[in-house]
Amino acid sequence: MNSERRVHLCTGVLRRENAILMVASRYRNHDVPLWNLPGGRQEPGELLADALRREFKEETGLDAHVERLLYVSESYDPRTATHFTNVTFAVSADGEPVQPSADLHAVECAWVPVEDVGKRVAVRVVREPLCSYLAGEARNYFGYADAGITIEFRD
Repeated sequence: MNSERRVHLCTGVLRRENAILMVASRYRNHDVPLWNLPGGRQEPGELLADALRREFKEETGLDAHVERLLYVSESYDPRTATHFTNVTFAVSADGEPVQPSADLHAVECAWVPVEDVGKRVAVRVVREPLCSYLAGEARNYFGYADAGITIEFRD
């Protein structure tokens, strides 16, 4: 019996001028919130685009419009035998974000200048694909045999 767990994630890049919208999320096994793109886990029976719209609304208060696929990244956490697949889309949305209040993990959202993204994002499996995209590189797949991080979800 295979005890590997699979988690499908989706995130969205909302860019305005020279900044992108990012979200800080708190996890019980990390002392400080981790910065990432808005998004989260796909629920059973949910399409990725629908999951992204739902998560974007929960974390930022914005109604995101999914425009196109940007890149796919996957990683494996050997400590928990969890295989993560993350699909990142370009999105658009009108209005300004609001600080999350009812989300289980998200605690802050902010416009981050593109040049500061690499310093803001601590997690390699998030930082490298995002910075590659922001630098205009054509690469659209990133694989990490060891995620280098464990995330313990509250739910």
